[in-house]
Amino acid sequence: MHLFFQTLKQGTKALGLTLSDDTLNLLLKYQDALVLWNKAYNLTAIREPKDMLVKHLLDSLSILNQLPKGRMLDIGTGGGMPGMLVALCQPERECVLLDSNGKKIRFLKQFIADMKLSNVTAVQTRVEDVEMIAQLGQFDVLTSRAFASLSDFVQASTPYMHEKSVICAMKGLVPTDEIDVLISTFDIQTIALKVPHLDEQRHLVILEKKQG
Repeated sequence: MHLFFQTLKQGTKALGLTLSDDTLNLLLKYQDALVLWNKAYNLTAIREPKDMLVKHLLDSLSILNQLPKGRMLDIGTGGGMPGMLVALCQPERECVLLDSNGKKIRFLKQFIADMKLSNVTAVQTRVEDVEMIAQLGQFDVLTSRAFASLSDFVQASTPYMHEKSVICAMKGLVPTDEIDVLISTFDIQTIALKVPHLDEQRHLVILEKKQG
């Protein structure tokens, strides 16, 4: 059994998730791969596996029960957070992980190949690349935990959206000022998240275009 199996199992239960042992082991394989690649490629500033478990795995998984269904784009995925974690837990969902950093995308592509994952694709591109926007098409759900401001995230997401698309932005503190800027064009919901073993605020901001 993996050293962190029980910690992950208890953590996911605390988040209200029911994940199979196979899924938990797959999540830990991802973490092990991230630890290994991080030594050479500096994919994340968090180096200790026990910290990764909380600040990457459980943090990313905290949004799982809040995500709408459908095809998902993770913008600025970095080492795969939250997109890869969502893809591993929801094999029925098509996920595209987008980042401009070649090292991070190489890591994700290698992991996808090693695990023979069929529902997730990693793409190296700038988010505003017109050809890539045309190639990837539109998405039902757009996620990120990397964007500095909601306005920037909305601007990056818009070319990939249809009328019913939902933006799900992971935040620490509630970005009240950023929400105020967008409130006239989006219906906005803010959900407080409680990440096990993490003594920091976490929120999910969900934005849907106002209809009519």
